[in-house]
Amino acid sequence: MTEHAVRLGTVQETLLIPLYGQAVENRKPEPALRDPRAEEIVASIDYDFSRFDNQPSLFGSVLRTSLFDHWITDFLTAHPTGTVVEIGTGLNTRFERVDNGRARWFDLDLPDVIDLRRSFFSDAPRRTMVAGSVTDEAWAGAVSGTDGPYFFAAEAVLPYLEEAEVRGVVDLISERFPGSLLALDSNGPWVVDNQDQHDVLSKVEARFRWACADPADISTWRPGARVLASHTLDALPSRMFEALPGTCRQMITDLAGRNLPHVKAYRLTLVQLP
Repeated sequence: MTEHAVRLGTVQETLLIPLYGQAVENRKPEPALRDPRAEEIVASIDYDFSRFDNQPSLFGSVLRTSLFDHWITDFLTAHPTGTVVEIGTGLNTRFERVDNGRARWFDLDLPDVIDLRRSFFSDAPRRTMVAGSVTDEAWAGAVSGTDGPYFFAAEAVLPYLEEAEVRGVVDLISERFPGSLLALDSNGPWVVDNQDQHDVLSKVEARFRWACADPADISTWRPGARVLASHTLDALPSRMFEALPGTCRQMITDLAGRNLPHVKAYRLTLVQLP
């Protein structure tokens, strides 16, 4: 099997964490998320993934990805011909998991990530890769010619930006794609202050920059914005929780019982933009 070299920037390297988490999960007899493509990609990349072995955050990244999958599936059920934009797509295989055969899809990430991504994925009539920074409004031109409504998935991206940059992203999406849904994750100040002890992030050089004490604050940034849902990893939506294998449900129940500060401070949020 051909091994692909990884030449990524500091923050971009973090895309390998959820990729590996999904590959590891796929090997389990009863996975929370089935993703054979992720396992294939990991096997063909020249990178020392062993640094992330046996770290609890790998399973957390799988739960986050699964919740985003649920939100997008619900969106496409309501809007079968809508448009999904993956902000900081990395090597995510969400299109392969939830595409309904009718949606329009954009995979947005920095040029070095898109270069790597093209080793494994190709553009198609309904799916387009876009190289650019989410903080640069140029990417919006590639998306704006498509029909809405729009769902923007910013998974494991915005925490690495400054708050002013996060606000700029929210402003840009609101102005160019009014009425959109935005899914994002955020860390409370406790996580940001203690990130050097983070089980996985401590293995790479990238660091969180945006501390969000309460995701409800995002709704105050734009008049008319609303937080539709916000969850911690130990308090997932009941419909998603009940669909997980029993071993996964037990792990989450045990996690909730421990009342860990870093778990309570990390949130997955769905926002309706004005």
